[in-house]
Amino acid sequence: MTNARTLGLAVALLLGATTIAGAQQQQTKAPTPLQTFERWATYTYNNAGAKVCYAATQPTDTQPQGVNRDPVFMFITNRPKEGVKHEVSVITGYPYKEGSKTTVKIGDATFSMYTKDQGAWVDNAAEESRFINAMKAGSDMVITGTSRRGTVTTDTYSLKGVSAALKRIDGECQ
Repeated sequence: MTNARTLGLAVALLLGATTIAGAQQQQTKAPTPLQTFERWATYTYNNAGAKVCYAATQPTDTQPQGVNRDPVFMFITNRPKEGVKHEVSVITGYPYKEGSKTTVKIGDATFSMYTKDQGAWVDNAAEESRFINAMKAGSDMVITGTSRRGTVTTDTYSLKGVSAALKRIDGECQ
């Protein structure tokens, strides 16, 4: 991510595309930027009358280089109306291999995420709080996944600012 403004524009465009596709059902409005904390930016939006807040970042490094991918993002989302707090997800920029899992390394901790299309989510919701705690304590996170074509990718994310970003979305979406 070159700067928070680029991230904000990319996230807005990404969510805007999703919004257009589901406008008749979702009634989602474009996200409003809240604040940026080092590598993490925070946003809020209204989804059919329900407030949603999230923190987002992009990888600091992606391997292999030169692979054709859409933008890559990691999100941590709060949807209070649905009782969702700190839902971790990734948009990888390519369709995952069907039935594949991603591996996430944060320091000594390892997590698994299930995949569907271009997204990945923590395998076990009960693990999300351990995942979030590892993110808060860590300095970087490495996610490895396999595309539908069999290409193995490795994305490295900085965790600088994630604790402050989570505090911001928690305060905004209660």
